[in-house]
Amino acid sequence: MAIQFTAHEVKVSLKERRKLKTFLTNLFEREGQGLESLHYIFCSDAYLLEINKQFLQHDTYTDIVTFEMGEDPAITEGEIYISIDRVLENAEKFKVSVNQELHRVIFHGALHLCGYKDKSKTENELMRKKEDECLKRYFV
Repeated sequence: MAIQFTAHEVKVSLKERRKLKTFLTNLFEREGQGLESLHYIFCSDAYLLEINKQFLQHDTYTDIVTFEMGEDPAITEGEIYISIDRVLENAEKFKVSVNQELHRVIFHGALHLCGYKDKSKTENELMRKKEDECLKRYFV
């Protein structure tokens, strides 16, 4: 099992990577989801927009795009693309630290891979609740 973090043409300050990897591993265990591999790619708005257009046919900016790459639904092999531009803007918009917003989005992607959705109002409320739980646990 491997968790990787890569920056693609952006700078990102991600401290305590070992702690974060352990937390993510435990998150998957708590949710009863197997984890084979997880790769986070931090990128720009422009890069993520192209991915959004190419693979999801969405012509909009977004903070995150999550892909399940494996064939076994019980075992995650995921790629998560995160726009650092969106993280910076959303941190300011929601009046939280960049570090907190970055971790919220990191956990959001992992929760998607654990089966949580956010399309309906009910799904979105549950996703926000799970994100908040993760943030509280992580930043104890």
